Amino acid sequence: MREHTILRVITKIIIAPILIFALYVQFHGDYSPGGGFQAGVVFAAAIILYALIFGLADARRAIPPGLLRVTGALGVLIYAGTGVIAMLKGGNFLDYDYLAHDAIHGQHYGLLLVEFGVGVTVASVITSIFYVFAGRGRRGDGA
Repeated sequence: MREHTILRVITKIIIAPILIFALYVQFHGDYSPGGGFQAGVVFAAAIILYALIFGLADARRAIPPGLLRVTGALGVLIYAGTGVIAMLKGGNFLDYDYLAHDAIHGQHYGLLLVEFGVGVTVASVITSIFYVFAGRGRRGDGA
């Protein structure tokens, strides 16, 4: 795709709005349809689009596989940590009521944290799966 200048220019223009839409879906998920899983998929789609147009090697330089492993684990840690904090404060696992001074704020904080953890993990895992499948059969690409 390196010779398709129009695709490269259009991709550069639309990747930022795709990422912003992913953030909108992520942080607006508790008020409307959306949330962590959907936002993670949209975010990963932007990275996959970049890889399809500019090449897998450039995508791996922009978002290294090692970073994806760290962010995938960090998302799981955020999700589980939210549940453990609720347990340490006297509630059950993922009982958001115990995360703040009142139940309403606790529910809000809990949803945001859990959905953020899910979003980070989903984006990292989907991108990692794409890297593995797209890089299949290639040697010496640092995967």
